Amino acid sequence: MNESMIACLIIIVSYFLGSITGAYYVVKFLSKLDIRYMGSGNVGATNAGRALGKKGFLITLAVDAGKVWMALSFASFISNGKDLYLILSALFLLIGHLFPIQLRFHGGKGVVVYLASALFLEPIIIAVFGIIMGAAYIILRKYTAAGFISMASIPISVWLMDHSFMKPAGLLLLFIIVLFSHTKFFSRQVHSIGGKP
Repeated sequence: MNESMIACLIIIVSYFLGSITGAYYVVKFLSKLDIRYMGSGNVGATNAGRALGKKGFLITLAVDAGKVWMALSFASFISNGKDLYLILSALFLLIGHLFPIQLRFHGGKGVVVYLASALFLEPIIIAVFGIIMGAAYIILRKYTAAGFISMASIPISVWLMDHSFMKPAGLLLLFIIVLFSHTKFFSRQVHSIGGKP
């Protein structure tokens, strides 16, 4: 299989798996309701937790993390673990999660996809993430701010540990996309593409 075929296959599989937004299907299966009309309207684990409690949050977390590991494992297998293809897979997982075609491009915000991708690419980094998250929360007493500071630290930590270019650059790109997905501007653009759910 040549390089372009490998890339195309990774893109297709990663987008397809990424578009399986856990919150939508978990809430639909357990309550028959559409999460896009509930709480914040976000198709993510936090809103699933608002809708169904801890069970909804944890199951959604498992589904979204599981799809990341499936896609990245597939990408690693067919590319012999090349960093470029792993980052390509993570990128299209995130795109699929943010813009699932079957939900009229109204997906989640990508935090779990980003963190699960980082965990797959550099497992020890999640321990560093947890330490920074805890320290930032103690200082700031703001969960969201602490979360974004600790997520921003991931590409830097990977660069310091791995001394490569591809992984930290790829994770930085993913973080920027996740950061942008939390803006009101992004939400308006999604609604203008797909319309109100």
